[in-house]
Amino acid sequence: MAWLYVFFAAVVEVFWVVGLSYSDSALEWTGTAIAIIFSFYFIIRACERLPSGTVYAVFTGSGAAAIVLVDIIVFGEPFSPVKLFFIALILAGVVGIKLTDGDGKQEPERGEP
Repeated sequence: MAWLYVFFAAVVEVFWVVGLSYSDSALEWTGTAIAIIFSFYFIIRACERLPSGTVYAVFTGSGAAAIVLVDIIVFGEPFSPVKLFFIALILAGVVGIKLTDGDGKQEPERGEP
C-alpha cells in the first residue's frame, strides 16, 4: 500500500506543477493548492512505511519524468530522442532504488500491527 501512496503522490504532482505554470484564476490556484496538499499527504503516508529518502527519490524522479511527458504530449513541447533517453535514465534510477530498497522500515504483512 505504501508504494501506491508514492504513485498517487507522483500523479498528483503532475497536476500541481501544471497548475503552478498555468493557473490564472483564484479557482485554479485553489485547485493547485489542494493538489499540493494531497501530494504531500500521500508522501507523508508513504514515509510511515518506507524510508523517506527512497520515497522522495522515487516521487521526484517519477514525477519529473511524467511532467516532461505531459509537456510533450499535452503542451506541445519539442520532442527529441535525447529527452527520451534521459527520461529512461530517470525511470531506470527509480526502478533501481525500488529494487535495492531492502533495508530500513518495511511494510508489515497483512494482519500485523
